[in-house]
Amino acid sequence: MNGRPREAKWWYSTFHTVTAMVGAGVLSLPYAMAYLGWGPGTLVMAFSWCITLYTMWQLIQLHESIPGVRFDRFYDLGRHAFGPRLGPWIVLPQQFIVQVGCAIVYMVTGGKCLKKFIEIACTNCTPIKQSYWIGIFGGLHFFLSQLPDFNSISCVSLAAAVMSLSYSTIAWMGSLSRGRAPTVSYAYKKMSGPDYMFRVFNALGQITSAFVGHAVVLEIQATIPSTPEKPSRIPMWKGTVWAYFINAICYFPVALIGYWAFGNDVPDNVLVALEKPVWLIAAANLMVVVHVIGSYQVYAMPVFDVIERTIITRLNVPQGLVLRLVVRSAYVAFTLFIAVTFPFFGDLLGFFGGFGFASTSYILPNIIWLKIKRPQRFSLSWITSWGCIFVGAFIMLASTMGGLRNIIADSSTYQFYT
Repeated sequence: MNGRPREAKWWYSTFHTVTAMVGAGVLSLPYAMAYLGWGPGTLVMAFSWCITLYTMWQLIQLHESIPGVRFDRFYDLGRHAFGPRLGPWIVLPQQFIVQVGCAIVYMVTGGKCLKKFIEIACTNCTPIKQSYWIGIFGGLHFFLSQLPDFNSISCVSLAAAVMSLSYSTIAWMGSLSRGRAPTVSYAYKKMSGPDYMFRVFNALGQITSAFVGHAVVLEIQATIPSTPEKPSRIPMWKGTVWAYFINAICYFPVALIGYWAFGNDVPDNVLVALEKPVWLIAAANLMVVVHVIGSYQVYAMPVFDVIERTIITRLNVPQGLVLRLVVRSAYVAFTLFIAVTFPFFGDLLGFFGGFGFASTSYILPNIIWLKIKRPQRFSLSWITSWGCIFVGAFIMLASTMGGLRNIIADSSTYQFYT
């Protein structure tokens, strides 16, 4: 963010964080509940909400942990904590997994919901392959990705945040109005022990991926002005608390009411199961499209910044429109290709949720906190940080294995590019 204006208000951090967090994951929460059940599912969600709010607080505090210095990027903080050589290798790969993973999942989500919207709105239209809809959704980002930085996507991000609250409300109210059918069952699904175990692991990853935003929190905070009298952590924390409040009123009703209405037969996108009223379900799917358009850009901006800075520094390429056009178009094309090739919505969430999201949301903030703040051994801060690290490590291993296994299993019955 060096050389760029820091003009954002506290509410900017609210809608940027909401846009980053409340996305594809909220619609898969009832599906995750179907494998975990009422008690474990609710407990895991509440536990994840609390832990990730704590780790978000850690990162906000660490943003200006040295007086007069602002760590505007996650890898800047990593360089400070682990050294100039080791830091980027620890932080950047995991941050990129989250940001690129979200971009791919949002491509799939946007394409699927756009397809659903058109099918509801135009019942006589000739059906178009899902791959084409993902391509149409991806095509929008070839243009939006040319916006220069976070400040320039504020309107897009605000619209996305409003849409997330709107379609989440429609999802749980639609499930509530539909009611619980007599045949709904909350029993655990009948399948082999190993298969069910991997599905549970994948469900953990889906819940983990719902509580993300840490990979871009420092970049969001970097847009807020800071003075000795009012450091940036004060408005950033205020905005984050409001974002987590919005997160809670989106997530918990969708997860609990969606599971109550459909039981263990709920699909991996609860909106797909809702059919009436037709116009409202169509509107909800369009809202999802608008939201993931903004979410894609929020996660893509830090990636663009890192790639462009690296090319400018190492290859001595001048900064400008040509560089932006080539780099960002190539990135959009790459994420679009992966999304079209592997459109397994729920399994992708589980895989990326374990492999990257658990690390940046549960593990890395605590390791960096212990490294920089050095809390006294066996103090509350020390015990809490190590507890979060162990929980995050378990989720990372379990959900990565579950998501990868399910992708392989689903791909064996999937006809590519259909």
